[in-house]
Amino acid sequence: MYNYRYNLNNKWRKPLYMMCLLLGIVLLLSACGQAQKPSSATDSNIDSNTGSNTGQSSSPSEQNTTPPQEEVQEEPQEEADPVQDQLSSLTLEEKIGQMILAGVQGTTLDAQAKQMIMDQKVGGIIFYANNVTTLEGTAKFVQSIKETNQSNPVPIFMSVDQEGGKVSRMPETVESIPSNKKIGQTNDSALAETMGELLARQVQLVGFNVDFAPVLDVNSNPKNPVIGDRSFGSSAELVSRMGIAEMKGFRSEGIIPVVKHFPGHGDTSVDSHLDLPVVNKTEKQLAELEWIPFQAAVKEQVEAVMVAHILFPKLDPDHPASLSDVIIGEHLRGKFKYDGVVITDDLSMGAIAKNFKLDQAALATVKAGSDVLLVAHSYESAKTIFDTLMGAVKSGEISESRIDESVYRILALKQQYKLSDDQKASGDLKQLNADILDWRKQINAQ
Repeated sequence: MYNYRYNLNNKWRKPLYMMCLLLGIVLLLSACGQAQKPSSATDSNIDSNTGSNTGQSSSPSEQNTTPPQEEVQEEPQEEADPVQDQLSSLTLEEKIGQMILAGVQGTTLDAQAKQMIMDQKVGGIIFYANNVTTLEGTAKFVQSIKETNQSNPVPIFMSVDQEGGKVSRMPETVESIPSNKKIGQTNDSALAETMGELLARQVQLVGFNVDFAPVLDVNSNPKNPVIGDRSFGSSAELVSRMGIAEMKGFRSEGIIPVVKHFPGHGDTSVDSHLDLPVVNKTEKQLAELEWIPFQAAVKEQVEAVMVAHILFPKLDPDHPASLSDVIIGEHLRGKFKYDGVVITDDLSMGAIAKNFKLDQAALATVKAGSDVLLVAHSYESAKTIFDTLMGAVKSGEISESRIDESVYRILALKQQYKLSDDQKASGDLKQLNADILDWRKQINAQ
């Protein structure tokens, strides 16, 4: 028996050993497969959620039991602000210069005007009748100013009062535009819009890019010595409708319109060029007449508003409108919600010069909310305003952030109209004159 068992064990020991070894390998491989299976399902689910194709598949039950992966939310990037970028690149001197719109002397660019553009870096120039000669000569004068300004970082406003009627700066070779009163009498806003287009084409002939028009004053005082037929009429509705139409005409030709003279110059009996007019109207009375056209312009997002040198003692007994925080800040900026460019009337006019020192007026109007300070007829006056504002910022009387508010509006307007000092005089005089004559025939036929 002993030998039998021994022989049996020797006979089967090796096959049994091989079977056990094979079984162990099978079990080991099976265990490895089970361990990998959940990992494979999870990987497939992740790939599915991320949109990646790995060639693996998974059953619905496996997908349902795997929590979805959260998508990474990218923070929205702030949109670029080219106006702010330009503002940030300017020095304080360059910013304050943008707030000055100055006059020049003579009919060619003299050394003082060139120095003013280079040193005070003024943001704009205004031409008057004594700066205009022939069409070609005036265009060369305008172009010389633009060329001088090319060393400055911001293109320059080249502006003029070209209203039509008695306020016209164009040479005699350009056909005339009738007064606003005559256009208002037609009661045809289409003719007023054409008027804006024709005025814009006139100023383009010499290279201007800003026109101080349309006039939105309601001519409610027959004794008014300064407005008269410069107004479309005595009805606020008529002035609003015709003025807005004219404004759209300017825009269509790429010329910046400036409405004037807020809060309303139509009920004055004194010429503000000579002295300070006083209008004893309440806020309610102004809102029922004078303010209506300007509110209409604000609703149409007018590019710029000129503020008049008129005292309204029932609103502000101490400051004329152009220097008044009540009228500019509380009403135009506040109640009207106007955030465009505010321009003063000429600070060298008698209404200001006889009652305020220029440095005091400059500080007051900036504090009130004005953006552009118009000062004509004197290079010294432009320098006074520049030095006054520079000193006020450095002393802390006016914050640089307040300056930035105004310069942002100015730069935004210049960018909106794509101003460039490379822009030259343009237009066809012969065709323009023919179009003006045809338009005047339509007016006379009304």
